[in-house]
Amino acid sequence: MEWTESIRGAIKYIENHLLDQISAEDAANEVHMSSFYLQRGFKFMTGYSIGEYIRCRRLYLAALDVISDKEKTIEIAYKYRYDTPEGFTKAFRRFHGCSPMQLKKDISRMNVFLPLKIKIIIQGGNEMDYVVEKMQGFKVIGFEREFSVDNSYQEIPKFWDEFCEKYCEKHMTTLDHQKEPKGEIQQVICDCCIGEYGICIDDIGKDGRFRYLIAGTYHGGNVPDGMIIFEFPDMEWAKFNCTGPMPGALQSVNTKIFNEWLPGNPDYEIAMGANIEWYAKGDIRSVDYESGIWIPVSKKSK
Repeated sequence: MEWTESIRGAIKYIENHLLDQISAEDAANEVHMSSFYLQRGFKFMTGYSIGEYIRCRRLYLAALDVISDKEKTIEIAYKYRYDTPEGFTKAFRRFHGCSPMQLKKDISRMNVFLPLKIKIIIQGGNEMDYVVEKMQGFKVIGFEREFSVDNSYQEIPKFWDEFCEKYCEKHMTTLDHQKEPKGEIQQVICDCCIGEYGICIDDIGKDGRFRYLIAGTYHGGNVPDGMIIFEFPDMEWAKFNCTGPMPGALQSVNTKIFNEWLPGNPDYEIAMGANIEWYAKGDIRSVDYESGIWIPVSKKSK
């Protein structure tokens, strides 16, 4: 399925099941796509996470039911999958700026939220700085933590801050590590260049959650407590180059990938629920700092 058609298919599925207990994982399964990539693409292309979109659509439809005055508030709350009337009223007030009772008296306060329609304009997708490269399988080693797609842009940088605070010299503003390793973990960090990669892996089977590794290339040897190994198989990677200060430059490239390169791409599609952020050594605030995004891809069958 084409990338844009996958997003449209996910929206159609959501619209047809707003009264059901659905999740981003259900929408991803419907369009046969990794939940991780569907959610990232959905956010980039619409400005909403899938969870936000479902909540907004339900609260708009709930407002229409409130105005019609055919059902009690408690019935509307359960209808739109809220556990309690209190939770529903709180969410309703946050979205519409008033309580259900206040909306009945002044319907002009209703916040209208109609179904999204996806329209794509391809701009410069073929001009992006990237190569597609066949790579042999390789192993990475690093520190792992689970994140939610909804708040990963805020929480992952905190994970990096913790890593740097604990294992990097405090006066450094680069990804270089201490020159003299102290202990087993520090030795592995130096030997394997931990911090060269930031890796997202969608394989834990929880809705909206994925694994993130601060990692480097594993060359064999002991794996200290608190670190894990992950192995990528032989596959092709689309490697997008980025030059500029972090994190803005890399986020800009990421947005272009989902808005320009993937939609309607005639040659490639995503092959695995994972991606790698590559970071060079150097000052991440520099205008000529180099980084990259690697996406596993496969050629489309003609």
